[in-house]
Amino acid sequence: MRPIIIRGLKQNNLKNISLEIPKNKIVVFTGVSGSGKSSIVFDTIAAESQRQMNETYSSWARGRLPKYEKPNVSIIDNLNPSVIIDQSRLGGNARSTVGTISDMYSLLRLLFSRISSPSIGPASYFSFNNPNGMCPNCAGIGKLLDLDMKNIIEEDKTYDEGFFKLPAFGKGNYYWKVYRKPELFRTDIPWKDLSEEEKNILLYGSRIRGEERIDKKIEGVYNQFKRLVLMKGAEEQTDNTLKRISQFLYECECPSCKGKRLNENTLSCKINGLNIYDMCMMEFSDLKKELLKITDPRAQGILEQLIAALDRMIDIGLNYLFMNRESSTLSGGEAQRLKLVRYMGSSLCGMIYIFDEPSTGMHPRDVYRMTNLLKSLRDKGNTVLVVEHDKDIISIADEVIDIGPLAGKYGGEILFQGSYENLLLSNTITGKALSKSTVVKEHVRKPKSFLPIRGANIHNLKNINVDIPLGVLTVVTGVAGSGKSSLIRDVFAKKYSEQVVLIDQSAITATGRSTVCTFLGFFDEIRKLFAKQNNTDSSLFTFNGRGACPHCKGRGFITTELVFMESVTTTCEHCGGNRYSGEALSYEINGKNIVQVLAMSVEEARSFFQGNRKITNVLDALIEVGLPYITLGQPLSTFSGGERQRVKLALNIKKKGNIYILDEPTTGLHSADIEKLVNIFETIVARGNSVIVIEHNIDVMKRADYIIDIGPDGGSKGGEVVFTGTPKDMIEKANTITAEYLRR
Repeated sequence: MRPIIIRGLKQNNLKNISLEIPKNKIVVFTGVSGSGKSSIVFDTIAAESQRQMNETYSSWARGRLPKYEKPNVSIIDNLNPSVIIDQSRLGGNARSTVGTISDMYSLLRLLFSRISSPSIGPASYFSFNNPNGMCPNCAGIGKLLDLDMKNIIEEDKTYDEGFFKLPAFGKGNYYWKVYRKPELFRTDIPWKDLSEEEKNILLYGSRIRGEERIDKKIEGVYNQFKRLVLMKGAEEQTDNTLKRISQFLYECECPSCKGKRLNENTLSCKINGLNIYDMCMMEFSDLKKELLKITDPRAQGILEQLIAALDRMIDIGLNYLFMNRESSTLSGGEAQRLKLVRYMGSSLCGMIYIFDEPSTGMHPRDVYRMTNLLKSLRDKGNTVLVVEHDKDIISIADEVIDIGPLAGKYGGEILFQGSYENLLLSNTITGKALSKSTVVKEHVRKPKSFLPIRGANIHNLKNINVDIPLGVLTVVTGVAGSGKSSLIRDVFAKKYSEQVVLIDQSAITATGRSTVCTFLGFFDEIRKLFAKQNNTDSSLFTFNGRGACPHCKGRGFITTELVFMESVTTTCEHCGGNRYSGEALSYEINGKNIVQVLAMSVEEARSFFQGNRKITNVLDALIEVGLPYITLGQPLSTFSGGERQRVKLALNIKKKGNIYILDEPTTGLHSADIEKLVNIFETIVARGNSVIVIEHNIDVMKRADYIIDIGPDGGSKGGEVVFTGTPKDMIEKANTITAEYLRR
């Protein structure tokens, strides 16, 4: 089997490397964050494989497929078609659920159309996305937006003073004039003193809500708002409108279907006493047991497919999910595993499967499931390429390729290629880190005080009581789906929101032009320096304003629309993709123009801007959180989840007296960097803060002052506090799944 051959690869920070990757093997790429692993695996192998595959389709089809840039490589040969399974969150709207994404809901609908009693029609009658099946009141969403009546009225004001807070009903505005009817209600009396009849006339156009209107000239403020805003739905509103009205709205369960999304006719159809909603709310392990009870011969073919799909979900550790779970609530690790399920039953072979840290979000107990899956894909005749930091995944590799030695311009070289056993003997950062064992913290801090949580029962939490310690490093752990995030993010963070700084891996809300220096707020200072030293205007040094290349308008590329063919995107010839005009580039500070400054790494910029505290304070924070290698002009859209989290941490790291909550901050971190990250947490605590980390990583648990373990298992078998105390106590006394792995 001829290997994948790569020669002269200079993509991103890669230093003209050449390598051969064996096929039909599990090949794991290791190295510190930013060393160049993803540049080889995703930006080169995956991108070129997808690009060449897409070229085989018609121009019409290519226009609807993602575009891939040709990598900066001299030779790449012997590629196979590739399947990319990354950690990007599953998109989709409120109608997108685990059942719809996995196609299991289609099978379940087919099952009900065949054998449910009474029989009402085809499978579409069991869909909440079809008019025949959906609840007519909420159109199959299960939830409604409604006006928060207490929030839109200032009760101490009169109508003439403008007691409605709604923008269109401000004093003197058009609708204020339309509704000013002194003959129907008193306009000079405060709202709180109006009679119920007057209030109903104004809000609903009738004496009592819901009765026939007494004056056809008044629709009622509530009715009009509902017709013009709520009935249209969020997708028809502009962002500006949504921002203005969101403060007056609240989401509530649909009163007609009680959140079940389906109409009464559909919900009346049952199999063994259960309707389709009941089955969609069952965890996969319980649903499988229920389906095995069905003996109707008409359903056997569908049942076999459905049970096989459920088995794949259970095998990969998602047994605690259920079909009605909204896809937007899944973590990155859960999303990756759900995507993977699609390929587990595939009969394709000779493919390249590419994984981005498949152990993310998995408890050590469940990582073996992922290793078994990677082996089964290989054994079917596929090549499996994995970017990974987890020791258990790296240890099953047929071949390990270690990239480094460091990040950014200090990385981009192949340091090692060979077996896992030989990697441990190598002198690389990865080899040393994997050979090292973290010691359990002996001298733990004592909590200064505790914040109580009482009767927490959201999602799978079983009415639990727990005290969260302050002034220490707390790790909240437990298997996937046990209720960790529900307890800390959905209960604790909301209850104590004024004290909490939540730092998660969600995308940073910003435009496509946002960079590290614009998000962290020191780009203005850089532009002022350029303006001051060159005696010109600072607006000349932004590609969003005067400094933009006049040909590409600061985008860095030109898009050419072609009739009957896909549009072509090319790098702007005039600015070479750097986005700036010639005039902007003619000015320098200390021998560097604005593009050269934005191309600097944080570490380089630290010495370049030595003496300017406004800039170096932020750069120091980025270095402190382990991001010395990122460049100042790097778009935020190119960051991994772990990198995004650390950028947000840099924004908040100098504050005192806060409670910092981090959700799986070791995602994307090399073993050597995890120790640095824990040291950052220690520094934050030493400054007078509290740090709460939701984490599976054993090394982080060992360094905690206090551990809260949620379990005993996932889903309905979780939701309880199974241990609280120090890591040492946990090892010595606890009888939990996490304690077992900590002892090892």
